[in-house]
Amino acid sequence: MSLLHATGLTKTYRLGRVDVAALRGVDVSVAPGEFVAITGPSGSGKSTLMHILGCLDTASSGSYRIDGEDVGALKGRQLARVRNRKVGFVFQTFNLMPRLTVEENVALPLKYRGGISRPERRRRALALLERLGLADRTGHRPDELSGGQRQRVAIARALVGEPAILMADEPTGNLDSQSGAAVLATFDELNRAGHTIILVTHDPNVAAHARRTIQISDGRVV
Repeated sequence: MSLLHATGLTKTYRLGRVDVAALRGVDVSVAPGEFVAITGPSGSGKSTLMHILGCLDTASSGSYRIDGEDVGALKGRQLARVRNRKVGFVFQTFNLMPRLTVEENVALPLKYRGGISRPERRRRALALLERLGLADRTGHRPDELSGGQRQRVAIARALVGEPAILMADEPTGNLDSQSGAAVLATFDELNRAGHTIILVTHDPNVAAHARRTIQISDGRVV
């Protein structure tokens, strides 16, 4: 059974008077517990695909289901609801709030979701930070952390809502080799614990950590 299933995805952007096809009929299926890498050169469409799979954008055509729910036609608040509950994101630039502490950054998605008490948000955030080796950094702000630590905070934030899928876009792109290796080891550990991970990268060494690779070229699966 597929956790994520997309068929015939296309995405066309209008640039001036010209239509540019970013995706040209992509089929993707990911089972629960998989670790999948989406690879391809710059401009191949891999980031566009991740944005659609992560409900940050919508396809021009095609069908898409997450955890059995048809999300292909959803827009606005409905899409945001699915994104908040089903998908956790880790970005190359961390995207942490500079004025918030580590604990507050991790708990933030639960605050946006609503209906979760402050003590419960704090409990979940602290549990994840301890799991990821950051229990002694909870009161720090992002600029007081190393790059690797900031990315682990971003991973904790992505996991705090207990999403069905963890998506990472070039998660080691801004890290030195040692910090990058530590972050990839964290993804390996999370996958062994049962988390479903989709990782977008142009680096074959990073993609090698995945159990399966989907290669994109010119908007198509190779």
